[in-house]
Amino acid sequence: MDPAEPEPILTSAGPLILPDIPPAGATAVPASTATASSGAATPPGVAPGLPFGRPGRSMSNNPFVFGFTAALGVLTAWWLVQAVASASSVLILIVVSLFLAIGLNPAVEVLQRWNVPRVGAITVVFLGVILVFVVFGLAVVPPLTAQSTQFVDQLPQYVQELQNNPLIRDLDQRFQLLEKLQQYVTSGDFGTQMFGGVLGIGSVLIGAVFNSLTVLVLTLYFLGSLKSLKKMAYRLVPRSRRTRATLLGDQIIDSIGGYVAGNLIISLIAGVTTFIFLSIMQVPYALALALIVALTDLIPLVGAFIGAGVASLVGFFVSPTVGIVCLVFFTIYQQIENYWIAPTVMKSSVDVPPLATIVGALLGGALLGVVGALLGIPLVAAILLILREVVLPRQERA
Repeated sequence: MDPAEPEPILTSAGPLILPDIPPAGATAVPASTATASSGAATPPGVAPGLPFGRPGRSMSNNPFVFGFTAALGVLTAWWLVQAVASASSVLILIVVSLFLAIGLNPAVEVLQRWNVPRVGAITVVFLGVILVFVVFGLAVVPPLTAQSTQFVDQLPQYVQELQNNPLIRDLDQRFQLLEKLQQYVTSGDFGTQMFGGVLGIGSVLIGAVFNSLTVLVLTLYFLGSLKSLKKMAYRLVPRSRRTRATLLGDQIIDSIGGYVAGNLIISLIAGVTTFIFLSIMQVPYALALALIVALTDLIPLVGAFIGAGVASLVGFFVSPTVGIVCLVFFTIYQQIENYWIAPTVMKSSVDVPPLATIVGALLGGALLGVVGALLGIPLVAAILLILREVVLPRQERA
């Protein structure tokens, strides 16, 4: 092909033959003359070299095309939202597992600094987590089973005491309460609701066990591949910004890990202190109550009050004096934890203002419940770090 010859345009009917453009200074040949000289007749109404006619105007600015494209985009966005909502429970499990893996990674790195291989360090840390779950189950399940069995055994005695009560006897004579209760128990509605409740509780327990096992397995996988996940995530950033993004990302991950580790240490202190106090006060099931206090202490803002309320309620069952002493103890301990233990443990891990901590915990709890409250504080720390290192310096340069 002659280098000076223009490259033909390909169409569905073959190469598009452009009319010859005469060189500068040459006389242009009329199209009719060129057609006649070539011997090919052009059909009427068809431009020369365009067998299917001249292309029409582009439809990119057509209102119908614009509306159809916009509607398709809205439907796609709605479908994505529905997909995320349908998979929200699975996504929450994944986020919790990743959060726990980041939180357990500092313990793994500590063991690695003691010349323990990473696989061995992950195994030791993961066995420690499983041990905590096993101890909690062994400490909580037997007391619940014993209390339930005791209640069922003493139920006839409770009914007899109700019948001997003058007020209950008077109400029964006026409104036939015991007769209506007997009819309800012997009817089919009671059996349906009873078995429905039992099946509902069973399904909830099975779901909780399945979710716990899923979180444990995912945490193990995330913990083992955390370095490769970070490397892959950093490669998504452009090369010119990858170094800075890596430094910021490592700082955020260290902050989250420090928060989780610090929160676990604070909860461990709360559980040990509670166990010693309840053992001294001879409160039954001291170990189970201490584990409940330690686990609820992980929940920001309200967790400590929940655990203290449960332990104090059991103390009131022992005696009013023991219950009051438990309330005083937990009140004093919460002040010590809030103003001395927590600041001392958290000062080197998460630097978040108190107002931001409260706002993050409240917003996270409103969005995702307990999981959101746990994730709120480290996410607020990450956002504050990005604002301080990226947004504010850029605003100063603008």
